[in-house]
Formats: sequence, C-alpha cells, structure tokens
Amino acid sequence: MVSVGLGRVLEPAGVLPQAAWRLDASPVIGPDEVRIRVRRLNLDAASYRQLAGKHEGDGAAIRAEVLEIVRSRGKMHNPVTGSGGMLIGVVEEVGRESPLPVKVGDRVATLVSLTLTPLLITDGLRDWDGLGEQVPADGTAILFGRSIVGVLPDDLSPELALAVYDVCGAPALTDRVVRGCPGAPTVAVFGGAGKSGSLTLAAARLAGARTVGIVPTEAEAATLRAAGLADAVAVADARNPVAVAGAVAGALGGPATITVVCVDVPGCEHGAILSTAPGGTVIFFSMATSFPAAALGAEGLAADVTMLVGNGYVPGHAEFAVGLVRAVPAVRALFEARISAD
Repeated sequence: MVSVGLGRVLEPAGVLPQAAWRLDASPVIGPDEVRIRVRRLNLDAASYRQLAGKHEGDGAAIRAEVLEIVRSRGKMHNPVTGSGGMLIGVVEEVGRESPLPVKVGDRVATLVSLTLTPLLITDGLRDWDGLGEQVPADGTAILFGRSIVGVLPDDLSPELALAVYDVCGAPALTDRVVRGCPGAPTVAVFGGAGKSGSLTLAAARLAGARTVGIVPTEAEAATLRAAGLADAVAVADARNPVAVAGAVAGALGGPATITVVCVDVPGCEHGAILSTAPGGTVIFFSMATSFPAAALGAEGLAADVTMLVGNGYVPGHAEFAVGLVRAVPAVRALFEARISAD
C-alpha cells in the first residue's frame, strides 16, 4: 500500500494525518517520503479571515498564532476553521521508495492541504507581516507516497502559481459538472470576484454555461464587470437566502442549474440551495461551509438538489487551472492584482 502518513501521527493513534491533532514534523524522511524546503505558505481564505478577525488585523498577533499552531500541531491546521492551505518550495530529498514524480532541486507546489502536511518552521516567519494570506517562510515539509505535488510552471511567478494551485479544484470540478449537464446550463458563482470564483466563472463559460457572478459589494461588482468573466454580475449578501436567490433569478431569468459557493464566510448554505433549480447541483467549495446546515436546509426547503463537497482534487486539476490562467488574461489580471494587494 502506498504510504498515507500513518507513521507521522502522534495523537490520536489510528487516524490519518488530516484527522490527527498532532503530527511528527521531523525533517528526517522515511524511504517513501519526500522532504521539501519551504519557501512560501498560502493560508486558505477561511482560515486567514478567522485569524484576522480574531486579532482585529494585528499582524504580529496573527503571525504569533500561526507559529503556535504549527509548533503545537506539527502542521498548519487551524483548530477553529479546520482548514490550512498549501505551500511551495524546493525538493530537498527524495526517499528511495517514493513514487512521487519529483527530483532534488525541483520547484514544486504541494497540492495537498497543510492540514495533513508535517511542517516545521525554522525562521519564525520573520519576513511575514501577518497581513496577507501568502506567507514567506523557511522550514521543511514532508510529503507521503500518496501525496500530490506539482512542479511549478516556468511562465508563472511562484506567488501566482501558489495562488492558482490553492484553488485549482474548484474550476476543474465545475467544468466536469457543467459538461455533464444536458441542454444549456446556467451557473451562479457566489464570490465570483475571488480567486476560486473567478477561475470557476471562466471554466463554466468555456464549458458552455451562461453565468452570473454574485459579489457582496459594488466595488467587487465593478471589478468583475470590467474583467468580463461573467455574463451577468449581481450584488447580494450570500448569507441572506431570499436576497441572493432573488439576485440569481433576476440575472438568469430563474434559478441556476448549478450554484458554486466560493466564499470564505459561513452561512451561505441556504442561499445556495434556494438559488438552485429543482434537479440542479450545488457545489460547496468553501471551508466555511456547514454541511449539517446544508443537508438539513435542503430537507427543510424540500429542495431536490444534488450537493457536492468540493474536495480540492480532480485528476488534472492543476494543469487545468494553469491553462485557464494562460488562456483567459482577465483571470490572470485579477490574480496578480490580488497578490499585489496582499
């Protein structure tokens, strides 16, 4: 059996690394492991939002808590949101039995969550001000035989590649669902101006769907309209079920065939269900989603919808997302603007 990292679990015994409270982050690798010299972390949006809110934007306090999470857990696994992010770095050592397609010196992105990646930070995050999701860092990370890793493309900056890889599962799954729909599907994307949202809109349109991007402010609406990624743009609070469902219906002439939730705040489950046509599909691509709320909400609304949990992995997802960035200049511009702002 290909290694899944059980030997790195310190507590509780018997669970997989993602479910573990604490991992062994020792840089000494086993025969089927790979050690990465960490260069940059990308905290997932829900995790960073929670930390920033808790510390009222105090960058030093945010940095201190991230360091404490990694120190105490042996991984970046936010205990409040249950989410982590991903990282980029350079392959430092490859175990003789590792099946991963990398060699020493490769610049790579880990395409698995930091919530299951043994991580050791050695520089105290001294070059990070705590005020953005991308975190310059030095340290080591361990990949298992069943991990996923991608060599960084030469035509994208490491920062851009990291941001794209962080959300590459959303557009790939959306493409699969849209192409599997009969007729002419319509797609509503909650959080359409964000990283995963903008890629998802581009993927849905290229797959043949008519799209609407839902955003919370007029400023984000103006950005999304200027980018031209959606057939329509509407401003609504995704946490207000009636308002957001009305915005979707007003933009598309009725509920969406497919609704994709790409926002990093809780409370959007019922709005997504109400925005989706009978027989349609809701894709939850946010770590802020409450799956009990989604299941019980759909039952309470007598909603005949299929609900999918976007698990971040679809075969070929990294290549697909990078292809979108190359093919759709507006997506690349949105990502680069966000990176610059961070």
